[in-house]
Amino acid sequence: MKHFNITVNGTAYDVHVEELAAGAAPTAVPAAAPAPAAAPAAPAAAAEGTAVESPMPGTILNVLVNAGATVKAGDVLVVLEAMKMENEIKAAADGTVTAVHVRKGDSVESGTPLVTIA
Repeated sequence: MKHFNITVNGTAYDVHVEELAAGAAPTAVPAAAPAPAAAPAAPAAAAEGTAVESPMPGTILNVLVNAGATVKAGDVLVVLEAMKMENEIKAAADGTVTAVHVRKGDSVESGTPLVTIA
């Protein structure tokens, strides 16, 4: 019997899978109960400021700023490839970059913090 932890739509399941011999009929098994929720990892010290989040899933092609950089509204912070297009993620306001949360080549989901500006 094999044991797996599987997450489906944000719900974790503890699953046991039995290998059957060829021609053996499966037996009815009750539905898997959600696994107990794991304690969330302690977040790293949050940088002060406003996070610029990814508007869509994609891959980071380039990060154009570093922590400590001063940016103006409209400056390009990150280039994100999504749906075979390069999307420039721009600063919404003037400020100083307090943290860069991604690196070139990272895969991100919608809402993933990319850069924090204060």
